[in-house]
Amino acid sequence: MLRKSFESEIQNMKNEILAFGSMVEQNLLESVDALKTRDVNRSHKVVEVDKIINKKRFELENEVMILIATQQPMAKDLRLLSSFFEIISELERMGDYAKGIGVINIRMGSEELLKPLVDIPRMAEKSADMAHRALVAFINEDVEAAKSIPAEDDEVDALYNQIYRELITYIISDPKAIEKANWLLWVAHNLERFADRVINICERTLFVVNGRLGEIEDAL
Repeated sequence: MLRKSFESEIQNMKNEILAFGSMVEQNLLESVDALKTRDVNRSHKVVEVDKIINKKRFELENEVMILIATQQPMAKDLRLLSSFFEIISELERMGDYAKGIGVINIRMGSEELLKPLVDIPRMAEKSADMAHRALVAFINEDVEAAKSIPAEDDEVDALYNQIYRELITYIISDPKAIEKANWLLWVAHNLERFADRVINICERTLFVVNGRLGEIEDAL
């Protein structure tokens, strides 16, 4: 009976983490769409949602601490609960990147975008999709899915490099464009870092299932 109760609490926590991740993913997409449309009001909302994300992080961590204290887990259960901590923290940091993009749009004020956004929204969509699938793999303890996702980070990196090269050409042709170019470069940087943290979530799936902690490439 006690084991059934523990398993139910674990499933509830997994559901909460999945919902937490969805909140982070949606705020990332919203931050980029607000930038694309230069909607500063929406960016202010992105910043406000980040405050909710920060608060939720501590609420979830407290729930995990209560589980550890009351259930005294061992072996795989302890690996799972410790991974909850790590993933909750990763998601909060990922949320910071969305907030950062919102802040950039706010700071730009009435400035026009240097160019229409094409690759930056692609980066955002790819990164959010990777994050969602990484969390689903973790929840389902799906090692094969977790192993397959990190390779997709190369696509995000390629988009980042493409954006970087394009922005450099704008600066070379017009040095006065450097500030506008820097705004977009920082946005792309935030998206690239967001995707990098997805790999950490994938590594946690392997740790829970196999007890192996380290670079995911070592487990391939």
